[in-house]
Amino acid sequence: MEPTNAHNSLQVSITYRQIVNIALPISLGIFVPQLNFITNNIFLGRLSEASLAAAAITGVYYLIFAAIGFGLNNGLQALISRRAGENRPEEIGKLFIHGVGISMLIAIIGIVATYTVSPVILRFSIHDEKLLRQSVEFLRIRIWGLPFLYVYQMRNALLVGTNQSKYLVAGTAAEAVSNIFFDYTLIFGNWGFPKLGFNGAAVASIIAEFLGMAVVFAVIHFKGIGKRFSLFSSFKYEPRIADSIVRQSSPLVFQHAISIISWEFFYILIEHHGARDLSISNTMRNIFGMFGMFSWALAATCSSMVSNIIGQGMQHRVMELIFKIVKLSTGLSLVVCLLLNLFPYEFLSVYGQSPDWIAHAIPVVRVVSSALVMMSFSVICVSAVTGTGNTKVSLRIEFITIVLYCLYVWFVLEHLFLSVTIGWMSEWLYWGSMFTMAYLYLRSGKWKGKVI
Repeated sequence: MEPTNAHNSLQVSITYRQIVNIALPISLGIFVPQLNFITNNIFLGRLSEASLAAAAITGVYYLIFAAIGFGLNNGLQALISRRAGENRPEEIGKLFIHGVGISMLIAIIGIVATYTVSPVILRFSIHDEKLLRQSVEFLRIRIWGLPFLYVYQMRNALLVGTNQSKYLVAGTAAEAVSNIFFDYTLIFGNWGFPKLGFNGAAVASIIAEFLGMAVVFAVIHFKGIGKRFSLFSSFKYEPRIADSIVRQSSPLVFQHAISIISWEFFYILIEHHGARDLSISNTMRNIFGMFGMFSWALAATCSSMVSNIIGQGMQHRVMELIFKIVKLSTGLSLVVCLLLNLFPYEFLSVYGQSPDWIAHAIPVVRVVSSALVMMSFSVICVSAVTGTGNTKVSLRIEFITIVLYCLYVWFVLEHLFLSVTIGWMSEWLYWGSMFTMAYLYLRSGKWKGKVI
């Protein structure tokens, strides 16, 4: 039986309109952090090619901790979506508060690790001494944005899980505008601000994350969302709720962490090829982030909607929903792939590098753009597995894929010392493996009856 569409209903319907209504604000929420990355890199590229190269190492390092928060966000979102599908709003506020508390503990661990363990690991990995010092100094500033980022991510889980993703826009807009402003003023010392150079990008990002978080909580307050779900009515620790979040999220936290750690491994191997290949690879990360945002937004939508409709007792319509989302995601990615291959020079020229640098980067763009198409349907299927509540299966899929990926990049980049273009073909292996295992699991129906 289909759910009613009453205004106060937290249940979703399986229609393209519902999918787009949820996904569009999420895409804007994803777009802004990626815009921040690109803005940082554009400004840093105008400092020097070395700065653009250093941004590759530091950016992916921070993404490791962002990915941990993203895993916690996804697990919390699945739980909130399931309670929304079951029409149990009284549980949602408790889940949110406990999620914020857990994320703060992780943030503290991340800050301590950045000041103690990480410099030692980077020293054994990075050959260039100047790049090492620059990266460590930058990260010891940048990591202080982690608590703001994590609270921001928990807010995403709340709004997406309760079918209110339209409220994501205000916070992301505030973050985007402030990041551009402070990048421009703090990196170069414009308008009377101190000239901080490379480290100015770190300070700008922290300020932007704080402002984005503050605006979102203002929206939650003034729209009555906090009151509706009793977000701040009780801070009492309940082991039952904390345990459910940890059980649901810990496989996802580990899954996303090892995924980005493997990417850091990839960038460290690229660093052995020189600053040019590293700076080119940094721009490829921007392509994945910026032009893959539609697929990531639809993936988050898929995870939330799958959990919601299972909560409504409509397991038999899960595959129908997945196929609808795959059609949208793949169609958009094909358009992006075509545009990137038609106008690669125009895209790469925004980084302010030489024509020779652009000529070396264009073959990599062609590989990455095709990988975006593979990602468009693969990430939907993996997110659908997460939405069913079987996060341990998602972790197993990720682990097997990462082993294959790391073996490939080590053999190609370190052992054979082949070109960066061949190295980036690892994305074909990664997304092909992810899709195959996730799709076979979904088709098996083994996920039916999972209770979270």
